[in-house]
Amino acid sequence: MIVPELKTDRLTLRRHQTRDFEASAAMWADPGVTRHIGGRPFTAQETWTKVLRYVGHWELLGFGYWAVFDTATGRFAGEVGFADFKREMDPPLDGTPEIGWALAPWAQGRGLATEAVTAAVAWGATRLQANRTVCLIDEGNTASFRVAEKCGYQRYGQGLYAGSPVQLFQRFYPR
Repeated sequence: MIVPELKTDRLTLRRHQTRDFEASAAMWADPGVTRHIGGRPFTAQETWTKVLRYVGHWELLGFGYWAVFDTATGRFAGEVGFADFKREMDPPLDGTPEIGWALAPWAQGRGLATEAVTAAVAWGATRLQANRTVCLIDEGNTASFRVAEKCGYQRYGQGLYAGSPVQLFQRFYPR
């Protein structure tokens, strides 16, 4: 599967490559990044599993996560994309593509998450075989609430994932 490269004013979203692993592992090891995503830093092994899962999504489902880079500097900024993680949660997501994002500490608070998610959503509007996408956001992650809402997601409920409450957002694609 060829992963499309997306460009925005400031960012390049492209497929993950093995050379991106160190920067990705550093991001996922940062407690500030993971505070609302799992609640603890990820090990290098857990990050490697994430990267393999991202690549596998593209191969098996035709969508997945992109590695995000600052176009001007080439610096790794984070990851964004769609997935079907088969989460065991209530209520179930039933195979609906789930959008997610995480940014390196240096990239946060600069509007880059909104820019990256907007690019992914635009791609999804024409490429996903779904009439909606969802995201689940930790109750305390108000910054991600704002990103989701700026990108057209509306809160539709609350769920429980891994024993923790999450807010559920959805965005519909006209078909």
